Formats: sequence, structure tokens, C-alpha cells
Amino acid sequence: MAAGLVAGTMNALAGGGSFISLPALIAAGVPSVQANASSTVALFPGGAASAWTYRDGLGPVGAASLRALLVATLLGGAVGAVLLLSTPTRAFDLALPWLLLLASVTLAAGPRLGPWLRRRCELRPSTLLGVQVLLGVYGGYFGGAVGIMMVAAWSLLEGRELKTLNAPRTLLVTAANTIAVIIFIVARAVYWRQTLIMLIGAIAGGCLGARIGRRIPPHLTRRGTLILAVGITVLFFARAYQAR
Repeated sequence: MAAGLVAGTMNALAGGGSFISLPALIAAGVPSVQANASSTVALFPGGAASAWTYRDGLGPVGAASLRALLVATLLGGAVGAVLLLSTPTRAFDLALPWLLLLASVTLAAGPRLGPWLRRRCELRPSTLLGVQVLLGVYGGYFGGAVGIMMVAAWSLLEGRELKTLNAPRTLLVTAANTIAVIIFIVARAVYWRQTLIMLIGAIAGGCLGARIGRRIPPHLTRRGTLILAVGITVLFFARAYQAR
């Protein structure tokens, strides 16, 4: 429950809650594949609540309609969830540190990633749908920092302020998680006792994070999240490869 509280608070402040929830479930004895599925379920209500909060700001992303992006994300999320459940636990244990590293690098790049990419390449709206499918796959499979990746890809279309992308980003991240949660539940991949305890903590953490976020400067929460993400990534590299 404490891990859920911290993870929910982190998601409300700067994202990266899965850096806490996933290791906690693994430490509690849940196999890594099922731990990833259970973590997604535990953190889902907070994300869905955020999507509802942002509903008034929904709109197209450049020339790409929100409906088309939603369909692409749902398709990708379903594929990613099925791929996760098809991955042997040992193989996922070896891949997990690299997924955490990718998420950590994306968190570190942050708002600079989109402008940096836009100076070097341009993305057509039709191509964006293909990219969105891949992002949905990543979201359904693991999902760490997928919201930041979406904003970075969208910024190749136009130079909108990041705040204006919060609504579609939150909705589409929730969409990938929604289809993944349904598949995980149907496949009976969720460890419900641990998940429900963490879910209660995550909901409380989301409320707490919303209050803390009004008082703490964003750069401090970002730095704290990065330090935690890097530390956990190093630990998982040691866990996966030390015995080899």
C-alpha cells in the first residue's frame, strides 16, 4: 500500500510511478510478467481520473484526428498486452532493465526531446498513425514514460505548447492501459490481493500528489523522479545480469 501511495503521488506530480509499483510487486513475490500486468491495473484508476479531468481540452493533434489516434493506440495497446503475456518470465527479466533504461532516458530528455527532434526531421500525419500504433504497443507491453514519448512524436507535426497536449496525451495513455487492463484481467494475469492493496494506496497518492504539486517546484519533482528511476534501473540490471 505504501508503494501504491508513492507511485500514485509520483504519477500525479511528474510520472514514473511504475518505477515504484513494479519493483514492489516483484519484491512481494509476484513473477515479473504478472507484476507488470498487476502494476498496470493498480495504477489505472488514477490515470483514468486524470483523463476525465482533462476532457475539456481534447482535440486533434495537428492534422491527425483524435479518433484515428485513439484507434491506433487501442490496436497497439492490445498487441503490446498480448506480447507481454506471451513473453517468458526469464526473457522479460532480461528485457526489463533495458525498458527501464529507455524510460529513464526519456524522462531525462523531457521537454527538450520534442524540439530537438523537430529540428532534425518532420513527421507526416499519416506516418504519425503508424508511430502511434508502435507507442500503443509499448504502452500495452510496459508503458514507462510513454506519455512523454507521445508528446515528443507529436511535436514533429507542430510546435504547440506542451500544456495543450496534456489532454490528448492523458486520454491516449489511458486508452492503451484500458485495453491492456481488460486483456490482463481476462487472461487472469493479475495478482488481485497485492493489486487491490496497491490500488487503494495509488488512489490516495493521486490525491496527495495533486496537493503537493501546488507547492513543490516542478523541477524538484522531476529531479527526484530521475534519481529514483536511475537507481532502480541500475538495481534491475544487477538483478538480471549479475548471476550471468
